[in-house]
Amino acid sequence: MDPQQIAIDALKAAIAATPQNTELSVQLSELFSNLGREDEAEQTVRDALRSSPESADLQLQLATLFYRSGRGSHASAIVETLVGDPLIGARALVLQARLLLNNGDRTAAVEAYKNALTEDESLSDPSLESLLGWDSDDADEVLATPLTSDGESLDSDSFEFGPEADGDPKVEEGPSLERGLAEGFEAVGGMDGVKEQIRLKILYPLEHADMYAAYGKKIGGGILLYGPPGCGKTHLARATAGEVQAGFLSVGISDVLDMWMGNSEKNLHELFEKGRRHKPSVLFFDEVDALGASRSDMRRSAGRHLINQFLSELDGVDADNDGLLILAATNTPWHLDSAFRRPGRFDRVIFVPPPDATGRAAITKIQLKGKPSEEINFKKVAAATDGFSGADLQAMVDTCVEAKLSEAIQSGLPKPITTSDLVKAAKALRPTTKEWFNTAKNHALYANDGGLYDEVLDYLKVRR
Repeated sequence: MDPQQIAIDALKAAIAATPQNTELSVQLSELFSNLGREDEAEQTVRDALRSSPESADLQLQLATLFYRSGRGSHASAIVETLVGDPLIGARALVLQARLLLNNGDRTAAVEAYKNALTEDESLSDPSLESLLGWDSDDADEVLATPLTSDGESLDSDSFEFGPEADGDPKVEEGPSLERGLAEGFEAVGGMDGVKEQIRLKILYPLEHADMYAAYGKKIGGGILLYGPPGCGKTHLARATAGEVQAGFLSVGISDVLDMWMGNSEKNLHELFEKGRRHKPSVLFFDEVDALGASRSDMRRSAGRHLINQFLSELDGVDADNDGLLILAATNTPWHLDSAFRRPGRFDRVIFVPPPDATGRAAITKIQLKGKPSEEINFKKVAAATDGFSGADLQAMVDTCVEAKLSEAIQSGLPKPITTSDLVKAAKALRPTTKEWFNTAKNHALYANDGGLYDEVLDYLKVRR
């Protein structure tokens, strides 16, 4: 009998006798992987995780298999949750170094590898060191070199503070606060559950201000919207401001970040002050994870100072935030510093999924408004666009318009958009949400503190 099969059978028998021994499952998985039987290697780990979901060894093995099969984002989602584990963190850091190197971030890869060796020198990996161009002197030099905002090396001799460093830094005017937004929730197709959560947190307190005041409850606070890109988080924030007839201030990364030391914090403070001067108002922070990334992942203090400033503004330490409504959106909530989710900050986290069939029909109808079209069977279009985001639906409509324009130019006669045109365009497109869910699923399975991502698992119908 094949010696390899004998080993496999022996391990399977041992696992059946002692299923709680996760090391045996790791050994069997590794054996399958060495034999090129990757599907069986992964299934072995997944089967073991059903009975031992908290096993860090099994999670690291699964991440290793993902890495070997080229699924870097899947592997990263698991590794990020393991690097702080005192029992397995060093081994996770070695794998993280390989993942970072694959993504072209050599500096971060060197740092991760150095941290791993600091914890456990026995993890020295000559093959990885060769790829990193590693030696102890080089590691210190790489880690000591300042970086530009693009992650490129910057000689310390060429770094200089801004012209206002000796005085008060100049703060740009920033975005303007919009008032009198005409469109409310009626302009947002679907998302009834999300709208109701926003009503409970924002709209009802404004409508019943006296009642809230009687109970000493302030009006305001924060909501964090997360989900796949293109699913209407920004549109929903604008509609919220329109619904309550509040001022709307949309804040992008460029409105806050500044290359001169201290300016970013001043910019952020002035944006909050602008909202406070025009209450009620909605401050909307898009891609908030870029401003509030986890401090444990940061190598430099400048980002930490900005996060501390952000948290202070949310708390209203030196100001009154009553009537200041703060919404933020992110595609990667797992990268946001956990301090942002404490009470009084972004204490309501809302999942914004791709629109359901009713929502897709409503969104398509809104997007066709003003365009020549026949009577459209929106149910049929919705059935052909399962998993599509709002942006995907817009791409479908744009594709139809371009095709019709081409026909009109050739024939000299404009023709309306039909149901079959929309269905044909939908079949030519792929939902852009799938890749996001692949990553989110790993975080939901392996980094779901307090059930934060339960809604993702519910949406995917994943058994917990």
